[in-house]
Amino acid sequence: MALQSSRGLYLFLRTLEVAVDDDVITEDEMAILNILSRCLDLPDGVIGSCWAVVRGSMASPITSEQEASWSGKRLGDATCYQSAIIAALDDEVITEEEMAMLDCLRKAMGIQTNEHAMVAEAVLHMINNAGEERHRDRFEAYLTSHPYR
Repeated sequence: MALQSSRGLYLFLRTLEVAVDDDVITEDEMAILNILSRCLDLPDGVIGSCWAVVRGSMASPITSEQEASWSGKRLGDATCYQSAIIAALDDEVITEEEMAMLDCLRKAMGIQTNEHAMVAEAVLHMINNAGEERHRDRFEAYLTSHPYR
């Protein structure tokens, strides 16, 4: 599949690079990537082509000028970031690599401390409303072990 450069693709590739840092993508990481690809409105089947870009067997369609202009905050980023956090909470533990993926996404989107705090508060509110004690414990552990930097 030929990749079309877009901000969504840029954010996805940045996050995928972190996910494949150990040469393995777990089911949990794949869940985050699938949610992210939908939030970023990427076409179906894009993950395979993105994998090829990250591995170096396919050229990235994104230029350094595009990277510079696409770094930073846009409308809807906090919602996308929130969805990635919720996907990470679905399994038993948020791994170091999942934390690194979320951190990469947060930085690439330019999400600031106050915005991260609002997203965290919204996620915690949803968890409490749903009565999901395990999710709350995992999320609080995530916030304790990996505070916003």
